[in-house]
Amino acid sequence: MHIRKLAEMEHGKTRSLYEEVFSEDSSSFIDYYYSEKTKDNTIFVVEEDGGIQAMLHLNPYTLMVNGRKEPSHYIVAVATREKYRKRGYMAGLLKESLRSMYKEGEPFTFLMPASESIYTPYGFRTVYEQEHRYLTKTECSGDGIRLAEEKDCEALAAFAEHALAGRAKVYAERTPAYYRRLLKEYRSDGGNLAIIEEDGKICDLRPIVTEAENEKPKIMVRIVYLKRLLQILELRCLMAACFHVTDPLIEENNKCFLLTGTEFSGVMLMEGKPENSEGVLTVEALGSLIFGSKTVEEIAAEEGVSMTERLKGELEKIVPLSPIYLNEIV
Repeated sequence: MHIRKLAEMEHGKTRSLYEEVFSEDSSSFIDYYYSEKTKDNTIFVVEEDGGIQAMLHLNPYTLMVNGRKEPSHYIVAVATREKYRKRGYMAGLLKESLRSMYKEGEPFTFLMPASESIYTPYGFRTVYEQEHRYLTKTECSGDGIRLAEEKDCEALAAFAEHALAGRAKVYAERTPAYYRRLLKEYRSDGGNLAIIEEDGKICDLRPIVTEAENEKPKIMVRIVYLKRLLQILELRCLMAACFHVTDPLIEENNKCFLLTGTEFSGVMLMEGKPENSEGVLTVEALGSLIFGSKTVEEIAAEEGVSMTERLKGELEKIVPLSPIYLNEIV
């Protein structure tokens, strides 16, 4: 198995694999994806028998995490040709991509799984379900509702940034470029974005869909650069905790951490002495706690986790990175 990162000029070589595996996507959407998204994404591939037989795409996003800009990537288009499956290609691609993101100092990565069971062995955990807020085409003719245009993108970004900064711990930074690209994406598949206004001011933004959608897509997160993630956490009050983290895929995360700080100073992090450790946490359990999908008591019951009662109490002082708005329109 040979894994490598493609040069930008080679990204188009993966299109045939994309079309084969994601046959439900329209040709117009694939045209958009390969003309727009592959301009700045990263693609890892497995080459075998003279061709590309598996791939994984990393689409870049600037995230706002506790008010700080952090680089991250959305994992998408993970695919293997049918005759080459069950050879460990996906595992190899995930490990290679995680190592790459670690080197770039990215605190975490995220994806929308076809099946959660595919990614849980690699340290990913479901942290929330997206709320679908949309309009059908028949609902777009009311007063105060109009189709978004490119000239609206600056105002949309300002509206969304203001709305999200006030209620979200984690969200993808909204910029005019973000909405220009989003408009192209929806239009490529026959959709659009609807602006809802009151007294001439934007008060909401929703995608227009052809029919009602009942599913709530899940978002899974995986810690990448643990030290960086811990450093940007907020605390409820004075805290001092020493614990060991286990991560089978990113060796550098396997450390004993001494985490101290207050609600005013934020986290102060040092490497702890193993003999002072009050417990062991798996990287996925810690991810569930940090992103607010599980409580301290819930992760304490997981396999591979052991904690003293004092450590449990100290970990309660971490302010979870929740709520999260990653792929939502607003």
